[in-house]
This record gives sequence, C-alpha cells and structure tokens, in this order.
Amino acid sequence: MTRDRIAATCWLLATALFLTANVVVGLAWRHPRFSWAEHNVSDLGNVGCGVWDTTRPRLVCSPWHPVMNAAFVAVGVLLALGVLLARTALGSGRAAGATRWLTLAAAVGYVLAGARPADVDENGHLLAALLIFLCGNAGMLVAATAARAPLLRAMRGASVLLGATGTVGVALFWAQVDVGIGVGGMERVAVLPLLGWVTLAGLRLLRFRRGRPLS
Repeated sequence: MTRDRIAATCWLLATALFLTANVVVGLAWRHPRFSWAEHNVSDLGNVGCGVWDTTRPRLVCSPWHPVMNAAFVAVGVLLALGVLLARTALGSGRAAGATRWLTLAAAVGYVLAGARPADVDENGHLLAALLIFLCGNAGMLVAATAARAPLLRAMRGASVLLGATGTVGVALFWAQVDVGIGVGGMERVAVLPLLGWVTLAGLRLLRFRRGRPLS
C-alpha cells in the first residue's frame, strides 16, 4: 500500500470515527438525553455530571466520556498521519505548505481536546477548540489558493465552499446565533467541514492511485 493510500485511509477513518463516536456516545446519555442542537461536541467528553457553562447553562452527563475523549485523540492522530503521509500529494509551494501546517494544528487541537476535557481543563480545551475552529477552516481557504498542487487545485471549489461554511459556522457559534438548528448544531457547522474536506481528499487520492485523474 502506497503512502498516499495509507493517508487516504487515515482521513476516511478519522471522519468515520468522529461521526460514530458522536452517535454512540450520545446514545448512552440518559438524564438528560443528548441533543445535537443543544449540546456541544465537547459535552460528550465532559468527565463530571451537572450544569455546565455559565454563558449557556445546560445539564451535561456523559457516561461514556472516556470513549469520546479517546476518539478525539484518535481522530487527531489519524488526521496528522494523513497530512504527513500525503506530503507529496498535497504539493509544493507556500499555500500547500500552509495548508499542511494549519491542518496539522487542527489535528493537534483534536488530541488536546481529548486529553483536556472542558470540565477538567477549560483553558486547555479552549485552546483545542481554537486550533480546530480557526486553523482547520483557514487551512481549507488557503488550500483553495494552491496553484502548484494537483490534488488541492482539483479541490479548489470544495475548499472554498467548505472553508467558508466552517468559518461562518465559527462566527455564528461564538455569537450564539443558531438560525434554527441550535447553538450545538451551529458548532457542528463549524467543525464538520474539515472532516468533509479530508474525506473528499482521501477519496480523490484513492481515485488517482487507481489510474484516474485528480480533476
């Protein structure tokens, strides 16, 4: 298996693991029931039970929090491995290099989020969120400007769309504007575009390695 195929597999696994953990750990909640609209992703990893967050108080009790925190760490490791292994495929030039570093920073954010649950180390978890929100979405927007990388050039439209969606999601989430999907739902608008982007990149890498063009 080539480095690019391993990278693609890492990215696809990262997305599948994140989504599966969100569903499975959320289903374990009893009192209260987990709400994708009301609760943040981070609430799934909170260690204790009780009312959490002074700005938007909500009852949190995640019995399978170790599973979620382990998933956060694993997602970060898989994202980082994918970036490192696909270094050549991601191309050369300043934009491609910045894309790699920004995506790696977001990967570090996932690892930190799992290692520092919000109710254990709020400042550490906030740093993790900043890395995921800001670096992950910025990386996609920068990727759209990479002219010397066939993979990134082929994904230019998706990079703009997903990066812009995530950036708007971050702004609305921080402003606590939910546009009908809840603040927790808006957080997912901020987070999920990066995972969608690496999924698309992984699928394109697999397609390319089967002899089909990237574009």
